[in-house]
Amino acid sequence: MKAVIYARYSDAHQREESIEGQLRECNDFAKRKGYSIIKSYIDRALSGKKADNRPEFMQMITDSKQNLFDTVIVWKIDRFSRDKYDSVFYKNILKKNGVSVISATEPIDDSPEGQLMESIFEGFSVYYLKDLSMKTNRGMTENVLKGKYNGGGVTYGYIIDNNKQFKPDLVNAAIVADIFKRYANGESSKSILASLIEKGIKTNRGVSPTYSFITNLLKNRRYLGELRFKDTVVESAFPPLVDTTTFEKCQKRLADNQRRPGSYKPVEDRYLLTGKIYCGHCGKTMNGVSGTGGKGATHRYYHCHAARRFKTCDKKAVGKTLVESLVVDYIVRMLDDQLILNRIVDTCYDLQAKQDTALPALEKQLSRIQKEIDNVMDAIKQGIFTTTTKETLIKLEQEKEELEINISKAQIERPIISKEQIKFWLTNHRPIDIDDTMQKQQLVDTFLNSVYVYDDKMLIILNYKDGEICVTYDEIQTAMGKKENSGNRSDCQSSPLDVRGDSPAIRTRDHLLKRQMLYRLS
Repeated sequence: MKAVIYARYSDAHQREESIEGQLRECNDFAKRKGYSIIKSYIDRALSGKKADNRPEFMQMITDSKQNLFDTVIVWKIDRFSRDKYDSVFYKNILKKNGVSVISATEPIDDSPEGQLMESIFEGFSVYYLKDLSMKTNRGMTENVLKGKYNGGGVTYGYIIDNNKQFKPDLVNAAIVADIFKRYANGESSKSILASLIEKGIKTNRGVSPTYSFITNLLKNRRYLGELRFKDTVVESAFPPLVDTTTFEKCQKRLADNQRRPGSYKPVEDRYLLTGKIYCGHCGKTMNGVSGTGGKGATHRYYHCHAARRFKTCDKKAVGKTLVESLVVDYIVRMLDDQLILNRIVDTCYDLQAKQDTALPALEKQLSRIQKEIDNVMDAIKQGIFTTTTKETLIKLEQEKEELEINISKAQIERPIISKEQIKFWLTNHRPIDIDDTMQKQQLVDTFLNSVYVYDDKMLIILNYKDGEICVTYDEIQTAMGKKENSGNRSDCQSSPLDVRGDSPAIRTRDHLLKRQMLYRLS
């Protein structure tokens, strides 16, 4: 798997050695786990409180859209962000782009429940982000109605004037019009791209254009002078760069040239345990791979990275469907256990207070300021009223007001999720459709910490204290309805966890397990 490293230090008094140490430990971690590092993003002397103040961090978020890497490795999770909701927001963006965040020296938090709480915050953040969206939508809608720039990347071919209005960039606007004309007349994207590169034309980011640059440009209705924000669309909001007839010709060509749906990977090709499944022999990650059998059937399985690429491990491949079904089954069993569920709810609820150190500190300062105000008031009551007393009281009152405002902000930004809300959110995962890949993926992302696969057993580690489940060979055989009569491991010719693809026997076991799970869940 391809990965990038993100490193930063926040204090100008810290030295470059801080970055070097982070990079060294992240690289060592990547080597142990079989990741290939393709780039490092580094912010120096910049706080982790607000992500949009960190240029390298924001560049990393932008680059994640290009599917160049699968994972972001940080030295510690607070290097990614010190703000809980900021962290959730940008992890959501990375997750949508197929990128995960892992720490080289610690789990997401200091406890398994901490990782689970991260998922709970992620789930509840939807409601808070909706509230924030409602507050910003009005202003952005007004900007659209006035034809004004709403932020984000500036469309190639336009510039933004001092009044936030779109104006054609005389040089680049001509390039845009030429691209539309040539494509509408039948010239290929490959030919257009080659000529742009030959002429040394650069994008707004100062890099050479790519196929996606041309495709996105041809699909962009903004070149018709159209400005939109959600459901609000304003035509002729600013001067167009292309006429409607030429634009529609390009859309028809783009539609005709699109790949057929059959050429895309179906959802069944999703490997649910990616990034969380490890080889029990060497500890390296196991990657999802597939192959075609003699009769044309596709077989999918997980294979140890070291065994497949470097031949330094002798762990055989394991059947994808079998392993994933077992993991999902044990997660659902955990959610069915009320004692475990209640313990997780209590721990997650208590964890919120431990994680939020800012609010208690502010409240402590407010208590101290209030005592000082009370002392000054007592002095005034005793007749001690001087210029110094007055100035001190005014200063203390100002500090008190500022603290009360900051406390209110902290309470709004970091609301305490009740036990009832946490339990509702957890149990909401329980009615699962075993044939819905996306539901199973959500279960794995939320509740699974890791899986270690051995020859005769699997170690499933869930995100709660003591959430380790060791599934032995005999237990797997029982679950499949295929337990050997003798029960002796040495009498078995092969382990169900050692397969070369999905044989008919494996597919039968998978089907039996699915039936068992459906019966139990019903």
